[in-house]
Amino acid sequence: MKQTCFIMGMPVTIVCIDKHIQQADLDTIYQYFRYIDEKFSTYKETSEISQINNGNVKPNQYSAAMKTVLALCEQTKKETNGYFNILHNGKLDPSGLVKGWAILNASKILKEKGCRNFYVDAGGDVQTAGKNAEGTLWTVGIQNPFNNKEIVKVVSLDTKGVATSGTAMRGQHIYNPYSPHEAILEIVSITVIGSDVYEADRFATAAFAMGKQGIAFIEALPGFEAYMIDKDGVATYTTGFDAYCSSRTP
Repeated sequence: MKQTCFIMGMPVTIVCIDKHIQQADLDTIYQYFRYIDEKFSTYKETSEISQINNGNVKPNQYSAAMKTVLALCEQTKKETNGYFNILHNGKLDPSGLVKGWAILNASKILKEKGCRNFYVDAGGDVQTAGKNAEGTLWTVGIQNPFNNKEIVKVVSLDTKGVATSGTAMRGQHIYNPYSPHEAILEIVSITVIGSDVYEADRFATAAFAMGKQGIAFIEALPGFEAYMIDKDGVATYTTGFDAYCSSRTP
């Protein structure tokens, strides 16, 4: 079963090959993503995060989900030497962590429903589980940030997550908190493979904020690999990245 819905300003695709999964199961997942959008979207005035930023919701009124996400953001800030920072121009924006967190939670819901072979893709960030319909590993393509119709690398993933941070889709939306008024121009994308998509997403955001030093940060993280493309189209990748590469198209 495969379905794509446009939620959170992006296509969200679920593919599950376990035959007992029904449409109602996918509906539950999409309902969850809509809930996340209503709570964390900085583009919706009615969302909880917007209400917090407008001063209408006080800390003692935060929902459990909001408290969880803000705590995870603070933890990630500490783990990235401050490069992951959701406070910008006096406003909170946890988007650099929320998407991966939501995808991982959606995958957990699928597993609770007995799904063992699937992937969840939200705007190019992907959580995989099990095998595809051919009985082989799921493959994920890394786009050329200068030409979104071209795939520059294909990685094969065994129940892992992959996330990309960059400027190709949304422009300059990530900033270096130590130089907040300077655009990050020296790199255009960094793709991170991690134990799950939540881990990949949060560290990809921080690594991009670091600029060219981001690839070294990922290199030093046990269990993570990354592929970075700079402004000149030159790729740099971590020592273990090649182990994931496939000759197949996704």
